[in-house]
Amino acid sequence: MKIFGLIGKNIDYSFSRSYFREKFETNKLDCSYKNFDLETIDSFIELKKNCKVFSGFNVTIPYKEVILPYLDYIDEEAKRIGAINTIKIKNNKLIGYNTDHYGFKESLVKYLKPHHKTALILGTGGASKAVAFALRELGIKFEYVSRTKSPEIKHTYNTLTSTEIEANKLIINCTPLGTFPKLEKCPEISYDQLDKYHLLFDLIYNPAQTKFLKNGKLRGAKTINGLEMLINQAEKSWEIWNS
Repeated sequence: MKIFGLIGKNIDYSFSRSYFREKFETNKLDCSYKNFDLETIDSFIELKKNCKVFSGFNVTIPYKEVILPYLDYIDEEAKRIGAINTIKIKNNKLIGYNTDHYGFKESLVKYLKPHHKTALILGTGGASKAVAFALRELGIKFEYVSRTKSPEIKHTYNTLTSTEIEANKLIINCTPLGTFPKLEKCPEISYDQLDKYHLLFDLIYNPAQTKFLKNGKLRGAKTINGLEMLINQAEKSWEIWNS
């Protein structure tokens, strides 16, 4: 039996576990998928010691970046992104990949219009790096929005103006704000400037309609949640594990 798993923190809600278990049952595959809910990334050391038992892992919040030093090799594309979400185990070596950028790009492109020339990325974690990589591939200019300013971060939620909201017709939420069960949370931006030309993409999939997306929908914006992205990246992970 091949054993796969998800590495993260507070991941009882896991999409990956239910998705892959259903996939294995439907296709009668001799595989299993488990959650590894780690309090700190240091706990990954024990998993790594027993890596010959496993065939691969998915990695989620908050470990997509901090897990990098624990890997034996990192795919060139994942190196450029600076975060991984997939680990393939080959000859007892751990190889890191990023399939988030593929999942995001594949789910976004069908909704893009000529006026989606610039974007705001809300959040600066591992997922946002994959989103930024995909936007560069699509030729869409972007700026990060975070709680604190830095040389790489031009905008904070406090300094982001209504003019900038109005001007950037693509806005992507890469923060966990609004994830179940804290449904009342959302990024603190000026939603009044949204209109029918805006496209709001939330990487969150539970709930299907976050407060961020609801605020956009109320003002006529097109909204997309993260479910299709997750399915796309999961299938890409499966392809990597079996290549």
